[in-house]
Amino acid sequence: MQVTETLNEGLKRGYQITITAAELDEKVNAKLKEAQPEVEMKGFRKGKVPMALLKKQFGPRVLGEAMQEAVDGAMNDHFEATGDKPAMQPDVKMDAGEEWKEGDDVVVTMTYEALPQIPEADLSTVTLEKLVVKAGADEIEDALKNLAATAQNFEDKDGAAEDGDQVVIDFLGKVDGEAFDGGAAEDYPLVLGSGSFIPGFEEQLVGLKAGDEKNVEVKFPEEYGAENLAGKDAVFECKVKEVKAPAEAAIDDELAKKFGVEDLATLKTQVTERLEAEYAGAARAVMKRGLLDQLDAVVSFDLPPSLVEAEAKQIAHQLYHEENPDDHGHEHGEIETTEEHTTLAERRVRLGLLLADIGQKQEIQVTDAEFTQAVMTQARQYPGQERQFFEFVQQNPQMRQQIQAPLFEDKVVDYIAENAQLTEKEVSKEELEKAVEALDEE
Repeated sequence: MQVTETLNEGLKRGYQITITAAELDEKVNAKLKEAQPEVEMKGFRKGKVPMALLKKQFGPRVLGEAMQEAVDGAMNDHFEATGDKPAMQPDVKMDAGEEWKEGDDVVVTMTYEALPQIPEADLSTVTLEKLVVKAGADEIEDALKNLAATAQNFEDKDGAAEDGDQVVIDFLGKVDGEAFDGGAAEDYPLVLGSGSFIPGFEEQLVGLKAGDEKNVEVKFPEEYGAENLAGKDAVFECKVKEVKAPAEAAIDDELAKKFGVEDLATLKTQVTERLEAEYAGAARAVMKRGLLDQLDAVVSFDLPPSLVEAEAKQIAHQLYHEENPDDHGHEHGEIETTEEHTTLAERRVRLGLLLADIGQKQEIQVTDAEFTQAVMTQARQYPGQERQFFEFVQQNPQMRQQIQAPLFEDKVVDYIAENAQLTEKEVSKEELEKAVEALDEE
């Protein structure tokens, strides 16, 4: 076997691998000899089939396996000897192509871009500022009011129903004079203006009082889920039994109990912790950007063009969908990348390779428990389909990598932050919000 270098420019590499016909034949014979004791064939006892017959019967298939194993082995030996790590899957082509025939040498050309050698980054020069926001009395009070609004009660009222009121109704829906399935209910609580019913229904109940009856005339939308009702005119015979006005829940121990805690003091503590956890998460994003900016400034090395190109295309694709949120498909064709996309891609690739190198050298790993927790968090976005999501992740290596990569990066960032010169600065909520907004502007 012979390996000859054909290309060495920057990170681009090219090699010609030659496997002689004799070497390949030797591998085929070895594989057939290994299998011979287990082979059964009509007219021969098990393990006694002659090699010449085995080669005639199984030679072509074994030849293909031997060829693939020889090429794979040569590639692995090459990467082990050189220390090269390909940035993406190497491009491997058989020089003779379909013209190759048994008895010929196998000549393969392998090209790839090597990952660069990452220079040591002087992390001792990294200085970080951590913004700290304490939850103020006003923020806590606003949060409690929002909780009270979600626990809203309705109290009986005299007079006509208004938008925002709750009416308790009996109704019977008919199309062409005939009642239809799902079109009737008794003692149904409906908040006017909530948009719970089809367009035009709730508005016609405004102004009615308890005891009033009305035929509500509406038209089902053309895109309505039930085909037998879509686009049809309907009449709902309605009777208003009660009218209730909204009444905010009082901010007291009873409110706290509705949210599963014993008293208002405990609820306030939980609200404070939640707010400050949100502030801490935002502050960490600001600190992380500052860290990445510093790292980007202190390291420089060649980047694999294929990784930069792939990342630039991903950025362009993502920005396209952000600017065109109604286009959910992928039939828009290839999106042309700009210089701005490429510049951002270079930064992402450079920092990604640097963080990966630091993490590897410090033996930083994502634990099974951390990975499982991340999967569980994402699975909650698919209520009722959590099991299917877990199975999808298990069977999809690319999805596992997408979940694991940001976990690994965050652990590396935490390591650097723990060993950096870190100062804390207490700021207001407004100052933190401005700092977060600035992240999107850069």
